[in-house]
Amino acid sequence: MATGLWESLKASLDGRAFTDLTHAFHPGQPHFPAFPDETREAVFDLERGDGFTAHRYSIIGQWGTHVDPPSHFIRGGRTLDHIPVREMILPLVVLDITDAVLANPDATPTMEDVRLWEERNGAIPEGAFVALRTGWSSRWPDPEAMANRDPEGISHTPGWSSEVLSFLIEERAVAAVGHEQTDTDPGQATSRQDFSLETYVLAQDRWQIELLANLGGLPEAGAVIVASWAKPLGGSGFPARVFAIS
Repeated sequence: MATGLWESLKASLDGRAFTDLTHAFHPGQPHFPAFPDETREAVFDLERGDGFTAHRYSIIGQWGTHVDPPSHFIRGGRTLDHIPVREMILPLVVLDITDAVLANPDATPTMEDVRLWEERNGAIPEGAFVALRTGWSSRWPDPEAMANRDPEGISHTPGWSSEVLSFLIEERAVAAVGHEQTDTDPGQATSRQDFSLETYVLAQDRWQIELLANLGGLPEAGAVIVASWAKPLGGSGFPARVFAIS
């Protein structure tokens, strides 16, 4: 039976495009300003004459392209080890507001964007992963470009909108969302410590991926996303490896 499943799956994957949606993480990369930087040490090193290389990494869970489970913001919410693997492969919906962001870095998606997407593709499928395409990942790994602060220190970055997130979760029952920027909430909100949209998503028992890469070449419908991560007991976030098949 396993052989039969692989043959069927292999036939479905032949000729498909695989797109890595993950930034490689490293010390000095863009991150939430309250978080410490990564430190990395070669505990054993072939270059020093050791028999193998092994690194010790010191990182906060929300590092680079990463997963936020409900427990990141919600007391009693699901932790990483309680998100089942069947949620790690989902239909991918790409909601594109790149042109709006080029005109205004504070842009957020509107219900008109969703209406037009559904007019072209049909209703957003239940259990989908919805990725917000903004073009912002082209600024990686420049911390200043990612934060895009004005002289007063206010960050001007795109983010989600309340109306779109509530529609996706309450009307379309999506499983998860993701985005290219550092936060769910737009930069003007996070600059005043307003994380209400991220709180809303996680309070609905959804998870999200932040700091996605390479969304630009993906179709807006019809692809599949695979998101996986380590399984720390009680984990509240961790770097993820995410890719799309289209």
